[in-house]
Formats: sequence, C-alpha cells, structure tokens
Amino acid sequence: MDVAPELDAMLDGGDREAIVEVGQGSEVRTLAVRIARPATGPILTFDDITQQLLDQRRAAWSDVARRIAHEIKNPLTPIQLAAERLQRRYGGKIEAQDGTFSRLTDTIIRQVGDLRRMVDEFSSFARMPKPVFREESLVDAARQALFLHEVAHPAISFQLVQDDPGLTLVCDRRQIGQALTNIVKNAVEAIETRGEPGGSVTMTLTNDANTVGIAVADTGIGLPAERDRIVEPYVTTRARGTGLGLAIVKKIIEEHCGTIGFSDRPGGGTLVTMTFDAKALAALDQGASASELAGEGRLDTMTRNRT
Repeated sequence: MDVAPELDAMLDGGDREAIVEVGQGSEVRTLAVRIARPATGPILTFDDITQQLLDQRRAAWSDVARRIAHEIKNPLTPIQLAAERLQRRYGGKIEAQDGTFSRLTDTIIRQVGDLRRMVDEFSSFARMPKPVFREESLVDAARQALFLHEVAHPAISFQLVQDDPGLTLVCDRRQIGQALTNIVKNAVEAIETRGEPGGSVTMTLTNDANTVGIAVADTGIGLPAERDRIVEPYVTTRARGTGLGLAIVKKIIEEHCGTIGFSDRPGGGTLVTMTFDAKALAALDQGASASELAGEGRLDTMTRNRT
C-alpha cells in the first residue's frame, strides 16, 4: 500500500486493533485502527486520537510542572533572605579590596532570582486560567509587547506594521499580551545569539472578513533542527531555558481559536505566524472590556446602578 505502508503492514498481520501514525513532519496523525475480516475482505475503521493524546501529554506535563514549582519554591525565600542578611551584617566588615564575599552573595541572590522566574513559568503552565473573552485593541496589545523590549534593547530595531489602526480582537488581553511578549522575547534572544550588531523584529497585523493574523519576523539565528518539537513542554535549545515559553504560547493561541506556525524568514531568521478565527472568537465575547466601558463613559453609570 503506497499511501500508508503502516496500514499495509497491519493488514498482513493478524492484529484486529492497533495504534498507527501516518503522515510526515508536523502533519503526523495518530489513528486508532480496528480491522474486521469478513469473507469479502478486510474492513478498516479509524479514530483520530491525535488531539486526545496531546491533551493527555499536556495534562501530564502540567502535573510535572506543578510538582516542580512546589518543590523549588519553598526554599527560595529563606535562601534569598539569608544571603541578603549576610550582606548587611558582614558586608561592611570585609576589606574593600577583597570582593569575594560580595561576589558570592550577589551570585546567590541572582541565581535565586533566576530560579524564581523559572518557577513562575512552571506555575503559569500548570495553572493557566481560562481566558476571559472581550473585544480588545489588538494594535495596543502588539505595541505594548514591542515597547517592553524596545526599552531594554535599544540596539535592536522594533517595528509594528498594520493597515487598520482600529483593529480589534475578541480575546483575553492579558493572555494575548503574554503570548506576544514571549514571542518577541524569543526573537530578541535569537538576534543576540547571532552575535552581530543591530538586528530587527517586525510584527505585522492583518485581517479579513473572518480571520486575524499576527506575524513576527526576526533577523536572528533561525530555527533549530528540531523545529517540529519547539512547542512541546521542556523542549529548549537554550542552556538556561525551561522549554515552557512556547508551550504556554501554543496553549494560549489554541484556546483563542488560533493556530501557530514557524518558518524560515527569507534572508535569515525566523517567521512566527499566528492566525485566529475572528468569527468564532466573536461568538465567545463576554461583554465590553473595562477600558471600552470607561472610554464611553458607561463604567461609572454601571457602578452607580449596582450600588
């Protein structure tokens, strides 16, 4: 069987049930296959369990993240407080030319901070709250995500390209902002890893009747060889990464009726594309956002009515 050799091998055997994977690259599907063998010839029935297995793996990884966060978080505060107390009590008694004590205590405090940030990522992945869908300004969310990194990295050029300055999307503003910030952060790190001066990150917003698109292009080192696995939990190419950043992004995008893809940017670097079903999201709208109500002067009225 040229189309699916996996099924051909199953037909040649005596099995009546099996789990097989068909397809290649990012298009692999996992199928639960059952075979009936009447006299007229074998009959195959298929059940696509790809999403079911993905949900099971995600639940398992969430449990792992929750346990890790719990075990790591408890000792962090006393470690940090002990190091800071050592600095206050003994820092002035150490000879100024001997910087060993200061360097060691600074290292402890800095590493505790790094661990705390890792714990925050574990906690975010394990307990991602359900999104609250309201119509929000996508342009403002995109501009804020770029601004946060533009201030910290003045050597890199950041650009927002959009045809519709009033573009909105029914979404959870905080979660979409978190996803965009994480993607821009990855773009910045890819540029810095390349080790060349300058670099650019360009975010492009597009929309039509039914979809809204966000594309983030960078001039960094490009995608790793294992590009098909970069959104899986705990898969990372960075020595100090947790491998949860893109897993969280993918989870946010999927809960917003969207898809995310990664490709090579022409000329070098990476292109991340996100596409949202705007029509499906509109059906999830839970009411106007607080900023819109305040802008239209209705928030105070609603508050007075409640009291």
